[in-house]
Amino acid sequence: MERKSLKRTDPKIYELIEAEKKRRREGLEMIPSENHTSRAVLEALSSILNDKYSEGYPGKRYYGGNENIDKVESLCQERAKKLFGVPYANVQPYSGSPANHAVYFAVCEPGDTVMGMSLPQGGHLTHGWKVNFSAKYYKSVQYGVGEATGLIDYEGMEKLVLENKPKLIWVGATAYPRIFDWKRLREIADSCGAYLAADVAHIAGLIVGGVHPSPVPYVHIVTTTTHKTLRGPRGGMIMVTNEGLKKDSDLPKKIDKAIFPGLQGGPHEHQIAAIAVCLKEAALPAFKKYAVQIVKNSKALAQELIKHRFNLVSGGTDNHLILIDLRNKNISGQDAETLLDKAGITVNKNTIPFDPNPPFKPSGIRLGTPALTTRGMKEKEMKKVAAWINEIVSNPNSYLGIKEEIKKFCKKFPIP
Repeated sequence: MERKSLKRTDPKIYELIEAEKKRRREGLEMIPSENHTSRAVLEALSSILNDKYSEGYPGKRYYGGNENIDKVESLCQERAKKLFGVPYANVQPYSGSPANHAVYFAVCEPGDTVMGMSLPQGGHLTHGWKVNFSAKYYKSVQYGVGEATGLIDYEGMEKLVLENKPKLIWVGATAYPRIFDWKRLREIADSCGAYLAADVAHIAGLIVGGVHPSPVPYVHIVTTTTHKTLRGPRGGMIMVTNEGLKKDSDLPKKIDKAIFPGLQGGPHEHQIAAIAVCLKEAALPAFKKYAVQIVKNSKALAQELIKHRFNLVSGGTDNHLILIDLRNKNISGQDAETLLDKAGITVNKNTIPFDPNPPFKPSGIRLGTPALTTRGMKEKEMKKVAAWINEIVSNPNSYLGIKEEIKKFCKKFPIP
């Protein structure tokens, strides 16, 4: 996108944006929560809709002049409902964490017992981790994975549910490379009558692309961001399923009130328009092929890394991400992240389940294939990427030469 006015008005910011574009073009973005959005999404995001206040909901606003805004937001809602197969969608959350906050606000009272996956074992901050509001205002119980398998310990989770009887159970993760057993999770939630909420922020694109089972037939509430595998702008959504309506017919009203006026003021309608664009893109046949290729690439990358004697948490992957335990490579996650970054491969340091090391010097790294797949890379390219990762981690002085190789390689796969 040309930014002539920005270049004239604020050349310093212009230069920094151009520097970031150059970094992305010449490197490999492998943080699994990152992607490359389409030009159409970015054009909607930078539109004049940024200027309009629209507190309230379509047909019921606290400001005038919202006849076009109402149509934009209603269209986004309808696209979300159709794509995910749900009867209700709120598209106003500013991002994923505010969306999750609103779910608590809608179905819980301060002090209620809630449950989520432990952050160090793959979960999210807002699922009840001790430093987050979700553990400060609610009684949080955390479940996790088996130490030997790296897979969710469903039996242990069920035991915790029966002992603690949470009102709300979260399922979702930031660093879990396997499929969720939604049916079993619903049975566990039903054992105490809990609301079951699926936070599908990481796997939303895989769900609508048909390569990960949908939680919609089993859970009551679905939350998601819109910028990871869904390949949209940064934003959030909350959806209520038919199962949710059966449990509580007022659930949509409660969520609407939790978002506004409970937690947020005016929605970001330029963001909502951009979400609508990404939802339209995600409904196209090409997106299903894209989702399939994400998983093919992830599995191919995992197989190659195993050949290079990397230890993968859970032994592999079923989705878009890989979590690597680097202890046998005698390098920390922080040091590996730094070295790979110098070579043009962007990953993030990450704790592994039962990590003996602190969060800022963890034993692992997390990486994924959504952004590489957006650029058109396939299984053959994953072999190259795995070889580069192995060389850099094994020989810290190799990154300079590899950086030049990656620059040349990336020219064949332009960012959309």
